[in-house]
Amino acid sequence: MLDNSIGPYLTVVKGSTENATYYSQLLGHSTLPTPLWNKEMIPFVPVLTHPIEQAISISIDNTSIFIPGGSPPQNGFRRTGFIAQIDGNHTYLNGIMEVGTTVFHVSIKGNTLFPLNYTHEYQIVWIEPNDGSHVFEIQVGSPFTDPTGPLPAPKAHYLKVRDHALNLLFYTPFTMENWHNFAVQINWESRTLGVYYSTDDAPLQAVTGVLSNPTTSAGATGQGDYHFGVLKLPLVNPADTPAEQANVVDYGIQEGDKETLLYSGVFVEHITRGVSAGNGRMISPIS
Repeated sequence: MLDNSIGPYLTVVKGSTENATYYSQLLGHSTLPTPLWNKEMIPFVPVLTHPIEQAISISIDNTSIFIPGGSPPQNGFRRTGFIAQIDGNHTYLNGIMEVGTTVFHVSIKGNTLFPLNYTHEYQIVWIEPNDGSHVFEIQVGSPFTDPTGPLPAPKAHYLKVRDHALNLLFYTPFTMENWHNFAVQINWESRTLGVYYSTDDAPLQAVTGVLSNPTTSAGATGQGDYHFGVLKLPLVNPADTPAEQANVVDYGIQEGDKETLLYSGVFVEHITRGVSAGNGRMISPIS
């Protein structure tokens, strides 16, 4: 399924020399997903629950150089990513999940065996229109700067939610032992965002109000692919020219180590009945 991009995710964003299952694996019972969406085995007995999904691991290493169709290799990045799709079409979903007000859910956990290198910036969840910008994104690590500042940067070990203009909306320590549950509410007509967050089985709670996201494009040009995975930006290479140093896609320093994140609870919902907060609870949208 993963090697052939069959099912809900397009899996071609990866190194060109290996199959998708080299970089990503469904974890079955070996690592439990976020307990936020567990189903009660006996109604109204919340202490007895079981998972309804599998977690997935997504990794990068020095082979994780993506070659977009008709373009040169992205030698500056190391990346493995999943893109939401339906029936092999990732743009068809735009007209379904990016109209009205929708909420994008995702849960993230670290991997102690293959940790991230927090001197680098990682983009790990985002929606990307055709212009390459991000409607919102979740980051971790030290933001890329040219020239490179002190590393790791302050709050490098924090998960950060940013808007289209990269304004910081919310941040929280990225503790390795916890599942970090996020939901981002997007009003596509008024171009606003709102953020929900919790850890493990704690119900989601709003951590922002309604926030303007005015630099996004209106209408279809502001819609894009829903990505999650590991996109590691480089460090500036002092041996490169100034133009090359500013080109994070094609140039820079990468160590090439294996690094892994875990994901679960990935889904999108309209707010017709409210917002799913976990454990069968619904809460009011941010307003």
